[in-house]
Amino acid sequence: MAETSSSTAVVERRGIPAAAFVEDVQTYLNQSDLDVNSALAFFQERLQQYKLVEMKLLAQQRDLQAKIPDIEKCLDIVATLQARRGSGEPLLADFEVSEGIFSRACIEDSDSVCLWLGANVMLEYTCEEANTLLQKNLENAKASLEVLVGDLQFLRDQVTITQVTIARVYNWDVHQRRRQTVASSSTDKDS
Repeated sequence: MAETSSSTAVVERRGIPAAAFVEDVQTYLNQSDLDVNSALAFFQERLQQYKLVEMKLLAQQRDLQAKIPDIEKCLDIVATLQARRGSGEPLLADFEVSEGIFSRACIEDSDSVCLWLGANVMLEYTCEEANTLLQKNLENAKASLEVLVGDLQFLRDQVTITQVTIARVYNWDVHQRRRQTVASSSTDKDS
């Protein structure tokens, strides 16, 4: 099924197809070779696809929004360790062993830190390497979040366009049925 519109070309953003605004319903139905019910079904299906993509993008957004503060916290810890290096006094810190279970640690001067990379993998880095890696991860996460916000806005626009198009096609169909009813009743009166 081809989407056509008299005023805009169909484009996409990162794999999300743009919704075509249908200005002239009759022309759209003729060009796409659809009846009203098929067109409404097509647009309803497209709307459901948009909603599904929106749910996935919102989940990604939540994950990134949770990840950014964690990265910033790690950067603060590395900066604290670097600032205390060479001072001779140990750093007392409480850390979470498990959910709700904490332990106290006495951290002596150290030139390295261990970072969780994911998938149960931890690597040891110098403080400078850890700082560089965490800064890069923070920049990437913020950039990804910015792109995701743009994708969500684009998607919301497509949902709105599709909902308006559904309403226009439905209302056009109601109008056409009324015209046919009036025409057939006036034909019956003339007979």
